[in-house]
Amino acid sequence: MVASPALLGCLAAITCAVCIALAEWLHNRRIARVAFLAFGASGRPRQWTAFAPAVRVISGSLLAFGLTVLFWMEPKAIEKEPTLEASKHLLVCLDASPSMFVADSGPNGKIKRAIWAGEVIQAILDRLDTETTRVTVFAVYTKSIPVIEETFDRNVVRNLLDGLPLYAAFEAGPTKLSTGVGDALNYARKWQPKSATLVIVSDGDSEEKTDVRSIPSSIADSIVIGVGDPIRPTMVSGHRSTQDTASLKLLASKLNGVYHQGNNKQLPSHIVNKLTMVRPRVTDGIGLRELALACIALGGTALCFLGPALLLFGKRISHLPAVLVAPSPLKRDGSPAKNDWVKPNMLKNGVS
Repeated sequence: MVASPALLGCLAAITCAVCIALAEWLHNRRIARVAFLAFGASGRPRQWTAFAPAVRVISGSLLAFGLTVLFWMEPKAIEKEPTLEASKHLLVCLDASPSMFVADSGPNGKIKRAIWAGEVIQAILDRLDTETTRVTVFAVYTKSIPVIEETFDRNVVRNLLDGLPLYAAFEAGPTKLSTGVGDALNYARKWQPKSATLVIVSDGDSEEKTDVRSIPSSIADSIVIGVGDPIRPTMVSGHRSTQDTASLKLLASKLNGVYHQGNNKQLPSHIVNKLTMVRPRVTDGIGLRELALACIALGGTALCFLGPALLLFGKRISHLPAVLVAPSPLKRDGSPAKNDWVKPNMLKNGVS
């Protein structure tokens, strides 16, 4: 029968405490012989150093407990098999026009819009409840195409959002963003009420007027993410392309959603945490693993700073050094003489 990690940790802590206590006892005996040489005229360090042995014993025990527990604990598997019936949906409308391949996005302004859009959406994918959520992606250019339909596999979505030239699957022409969003909303009407989150990623470079006829009851949240430089234009297909923030904000308001200027910023945590389909960050409280990590941090920190503290602040400041009086070769009884340390106050009183 294999003992529990907690029991093994306690045994390791007790063993470590006994060994360190024994070592401290031997260390104090050796220090007592050279106390005046080590600490000056008083022969004693500062008062707070009396706690140093106890700190070493406790810190060493905490380290032994934490490391032993982590060594013997079984790793936890976090991946779960998805259920057959999905209760939540993520609907993504991705702008697939050629203007999305202009490199003016990201923190440094040199990343293609399509690639940066994928990185922004990744913040949502990382928080998906993979057990119950399916993902659908609509590519929008001159029309809309459902590229991915109701998949549980996030890796498939990641590959699609990695800057694939989806515009090659469309006929060339002006971008019809509102039409594509309308097609995606019609697709979502078959889902349960308040079960889906709509995410639209675009630079807003569309010739269509922003028009949303009706929002299905299945859409619980809507986010419109704008990519592309909103100030500096870039020539694409004979016209100047910038992020049309005004049309994207108007689209977000008609969807009763939120607009995020994501050309160089990730989605804020407070927006992601409010989405219907994200996995809530609920912890199980402080368990044995967390306790072990806390013990390692506390014990390691105490041992790390104890040595420098003793070196810098453990010795009393004394301006009168101890004086070594040369001994006579033999005492009166014939026994060998030993060196005697004389304290400064003995010199003041006339003792020589």
